[in-house]
Amino acid sequence: MNQFVIETRSMSKRFGNITALDNLNIQIKRGEFVAFMGASGSGKTTLLNILTCLDVPTEGQVILDGVDAGSLDEDSQRQFRANKVGLIFQQFHLIPYLNVLENIMLAQHYHSVVDEVAAREVLDRVGMSHRVTHLPKQLSGGEQQRVCIARALVNEPPIIFADEPTGNLDEENERLVLALLKDLNRAGRTIIMVTHNPDLGRQTDRIITLQHGRIIKEEQICA
Repeated sequence: MNQFVIETRSMSKRFGNITALDNLNIQIKRGEFVAFMGASGSGKTTLLNILTCLDVPTEGQVILDGVDAGSLDEDSQRQFRANKVGLIFQQFHLIPYLNVLENIMLAQHYHSVVDEVAAREVLDRVGMSHRVTHLPKQLSGGEQQRVCIARALVNEPPIIFADEPTGNLDEENERLVLALLKDLNRAGRTIIMVTHNPDLGRQTDRIITLQHGRIIKEEQICA
C-alpha cells in the first residue's frame, strides 16, 4: 500500500489567464494531520476543490488513495467522494427543515445506505445524541459544527477535509472541535484542515503555506 494517501505531481490550475495553483508537488501520508494555510487568494480553496474531486487540474497529476483522479469520470468522482472523503464546512450546510438525525441519514442516503443505528452512534461520538430531534436553528454554532463532523464521519471515510472548521465558532467551541479532529486523527484518519488561524495550524503535524498558488513554506510541527 502506498504510504501517501494524497499526492500531487507538478499540478497546476488556471482560470483563463489567471494561475490559481502553480506546479504543486505535495505528499501527505496516511494518518497525517496537515494544515493548509495562506492569505485569501493564495489558492487554498482551489486546492481543496481539486483534492476532493470537485474540480480537476489544468496540468499535472493528483493521486488520491492510489487512484489517479484525472482518470475518473463524473460518476466515478461522486463515488470516490462518497467512499473516501468526509467534508466539514465553515458554513455548516445543514438542511434547515431536517432534524439532526435526518441530516446525518441524508448523508447515508447519498452513499446508498440508510442505517439509523449507525447515525445515532456517530452522533453519540460527537456528543450530540441528546439533540437528534432538534432542527439546525435550535442548535448553537458549536453544536451545528459537531453535527457536521458527525455527517462527515457517518460513512467512515479514511480522509477528512475540514475547511475553516472553527471560523464561525467562539474559543470554547473551537477547542471542542479541534479536540474532535485530533481524536479522529489518533484513530487513524487523515485530516486536511484549511485555516487562517496559526494557533490551530500549530496543533497539526505539518503546515503547508501557500502564496499566490505556490508553496512557500512547509513546517513540521514538533509534538
